[in-house]
Amino acid sequence: MTTAHPSSRERHRYEPTEVLPPGETLRETLDALDMSQTQLAARTGLSAKHVNQIIQGQAVLTHETAISLERATGVPARFWNELESRYRDHLSRAQERKNLAAHVTWLKRMPIAALRKLGKITADRNDEPRVLQQALDFFGVAGVEAWEEVWENPAAKYLKSAAFKVETGAMAAWLRLGELEAAKVSCEPFDRVRLKAILPELRQLTVLTPTEFEPRMRQLCASAGVAVVFVNEITGCRASGATRWLSPTKAVVQLSLRGKRNDKLWFAFFHELAHVLLHGKRSVFIEAEDIAKQGTGPPREEEEANNFAAELLVPSMYNDDLAKINHWAPGQIRAFAAQLGVAPGIVAGRLQHDRKEYRLGKDLFEKYELSD
Repeated sequence: MTTAHPSSRERHRYEPTEVLPPGETLRETLDALDMSQTQLAARTGLSAKHVNQIIQGQAVLTHETAISLERATGVPARFWNELESRYRDHLSRAQERKNLAAHVTWLKRMPIAALRKLGKITADRNDEPRVLQQALDFFGVAGVEAWEEVWENPAAKYLKSAAFKVETGAMAAWLRLGELEAAKVSCEPFDRVRLKAILPELRQLTVLTPTEFEPRMRQLCASAGVAVVFVNEITGCRASGATRWLSPTKAVVQLSLRGKRNDKLWFAFFHELAHVLLHGKRSVFIEAEDIAKQGTGPPREEEEANNFAAELLVPSMYNDDLAKINHWAPGQIRAFAAQLGVAPGIVAGRLQHDRKEYRLGKDLFEKYELSD
């Protein structure tokens, strides 16, 4: 399988350490023209005091003033406007760095090392304000308070019932990586009828290799308005899957391959599709650790998603046949899987879960990896 991590080209900003106010250029222009500030004031209709304030960088060089300077000096107004814009941008960014310096402790909550490895953070480690700027850029928010509102609060809401420690910063970063990937996926508008109709074909994909099933899985789901993305787990995240809506017409199913077994992947996949089909568009569903054991969303909705996935993969009408299987007999498991039309690992995983015998069927599972 291929990873969903993008190549991540950093948007390098040109941020000089010093930018002179346009008044310095105006001073040089007046010297070249052998024109005094008083003469410029007379030609432009500005007061001598105002001209001096512009030269000292104390007054803003407005668009109207730029036009007056163009007529008086012959230098295009757009040139003066660009100088002023660049200078004000420099002042704003310098002030932002000072403001961000008060929030650098927030970085301790973020998986900066992982984001640096992915190319999302490229700033010098010692330049904490710049690292913070890049982290905020990655999350697509203006500040730490906005990050808490957009990323931390939704994640915390669905992880508060987890019986294990999950780092919200790592979870938020993993979700953001999935969001960025999903935004690249072209989908038809969401179609609930279409999604239900393709479930049997999606189930048939379980017997194929990753190179065979992955593109078809993505294609089928996109045709129903669901973007499927694979994103490697970030340390501290412990996520196996997540579901949310990018828009009213586009859902996202995000998978990490936690557990790296084919049965876990397919159960997670259909569990997430259940959230798409059965539950609200305003909700964010995050599954951490083993989905079948521990749900982190509302208990009823997690139970519904688990039951949906279990019924789809091994229908309850076959429970009696399942109960008769000798779980130490791989041949019986393979034969039953062939009867169902699913991969043997899916049946073995179901038996492990039902019988709490986690040594059985180890040779029946396929191992999956997301390449870097």
